[in-house]
Amino acid sequence: MAQLHYSAITSLDGFVADSEGLFDWAMPDEEVHAFVNELERPVGTYLYGRRMYETMRFWEDVPDLENEPAVIVDFANIWQRADKVVYSTTLDEIDTRRTRLERVFDPSAITQMKETAGSDISVGGPGLASHVLAAGLVDQLHLVVVPVAVGAGRHFLPGEDRLHLDLVDERRFGNGMVYLRYAVGRQL
Repeated sequence: MAQLHYSAITSLDGFVADSEGLFDWAMPDEEVHAFVNELERPVGTYLYGRRMYETMRFWEDVPDLENEPAVIVDFANIWQRADKVVYSTTLDEIDTRRTRLERVFDPSAITQMKETAGSDISVGGPGLASHVLAAGLVDQLHLVVVPVAVGAGRHFLPGEDRLHLDLVDERRFGNGMVYLRYAVGRQL
């Protein structure tokens, strides 16, 4: 069975975007980006809500990609090779390859996807992740914590459910960022 994980770069106080919707404070350096690439390499399918899809579709056609650093080129290739499922009631169409649009979030369809997928599945964005977490479908949380507090914004874990988390892995980077990987246990 495929593992489903929720990955994000988050501020120390738990936000993926600040109160103005910005996340420029979260840009990884080359060391962190290379590490994130290795985390994402086994992902065969990305699950996105509208906002995260609109952010991530940049990777479909990166301007002047051949002149970008190797870690950027590598991530673009990883993202382009994966399938994407976008859950949205407001998008009229999608404009990236290997992508399908779903109007309704159906936990049983994701369960079936996990049972039949040949590679891992990743959910991106806190809105959709809150639904996937509430349905008990997330196996792991992958966080890259940035040493900054932004005070307000969009929470990494916006749901109201309590989760039991078991620390599985951790890593510290030269720029002060920290990677934490948790196995998701039962809801408390």
